[in-house]
Amino acid sequence: MSSQKAAAPAGDTGAALVHATRRDHVIFGLVTILYWCSLYTYVPILSPYLLEELGIGAAMTGVILGSYGLVQIALRLPAGILSDRVGRRKPFMAIGLLCGALSCLLFALGASPGGALAGRIVSGLCSSVWAAYTVLYAAYYPAREAPRAMGTISFLIVAGQLLGMGVSGWLADRYGYTATFYAGAAAGVVGLLAAALVKEPPEGVKRQPIGVASLLSGIRSPQLWKVSLLSIMAHSVLFITMFGFTPSYATIHLGASRWELSLLSFAFMIPHAAASWFSGRWIAPKAGTWKTISAAFLFSALCTLLIPYTVDLNQLYLTQIVNGFAQGLHFPLFLSLCIAGVEPARQATAMGLYQAAYAIGMFAGPFAAGFVNDWLGLEAGFWLGGGIAAVSVLLTVFVAQTWQKASAAKTGA
Repeated sequence: MSSQKAAAPAGDTGAALVHATRRDHVIFGLVTILYWCSLYTYVPILSPYLLEELGIGAAMTGVILGSYGLVQIALRLPAGILSDRVGRRKPFMAIGLLCGALSCLLFALGASPGGALAGRIVSGLCSSVWAAYTVLYAAYYPAREAPRAMGTISFLIVAGQLLGMGVSGWLADRYGYTATFYAGAAAGVVGLLAAALVKEPPEGVKRQPIGVASLLSGIRSPQLWKVSLLSIMAHSVLFITMFGFTPSYATIHLGASRWELSLLSFAFMIPHAAASWFSGRWIAPKAGTWKTISAAFLFSALCTLLIPYTVDLNQLYLTQIVNGFAQGLHFPLFLSLCIAGVEPARQATAMGLYQAAYAIGMFAGPFAAGFVNDWLGLEAGFWLGGGIAAVSVLLTVFVAQTWQKASAAKTGA
């Protein structure tokens, strides 16, 4: 008898849409880890590779780094809508893994500015289909256990990123930059093969497609755009720093080896993961959501501004430990705020718009920092990132006040 099960009746929140065994969870987890591994294997060495190995200027480096976000601005929401209309998620998962492998191969085989730009654009295509993973995995759980599903998949994201970023510097140090790209391609290919074993019902996992009325309603929501603006600022800082130019500062100014770039990644990502886990569960409930977000931006601003003044790797590691924790505090809170007060039927639309919006920060942050760095030197990008985070503290205070007034008005009504 087939272990797959038809979709549960509408409104049935007591059963999962897909009857998943432990083996199914393990396979899905493996595929998810490999997906993120293919995306992040080369991230710690990317800006040093572009600036030092290929000799590309800082402005063009910023363009290449930012192209990853630009593609997602254009494609994340359409990809999610198409996935909903088709009803099948596995084809989109396979497309993502194929693009992840192809991205790494373009870097490996096209050692030129054009090859690097093409590789980064294709990685943006890979990331644009992420929603298909979350929708299918959520169907492995009853609706009442959705937080557990998202908590598990958040852990899988970090596990894949840590695995990829952890081996990146070691591979580059021992075998050269190209080995890092081939490792990412291998992760994508293995993930693609394993994806064939991922369980999905023959009729797929149905979800109400995003309609025009729902889309327009989301676009007109001031609450959603306030949260999205804060997330754009936060992603700008993230993609200027650890996912942008911090590794280049470590190699150019502090003489870091490629292996030490992996240590730098661990210094940032492990606290980042810990903060993501504790933020919504313990810190925000005790300190308050808006105070937690304000503190996150404040410490992020301080640590980012301190980067150009570090004189050895130990000092840089320390800034990244604090910065990683700080930047891990606000992202889970933005996720919950973007659908706060939104009726269930429109939550998918709100999440889709939010994800497309914050990709602006993935593009604008490194793009602007690249030109600033080209003009004023590598340190200037961190001044820009620190300034964005500092302005975000004030913006958070303003948004918190307007949010609380809107909530009070609704309560009064």
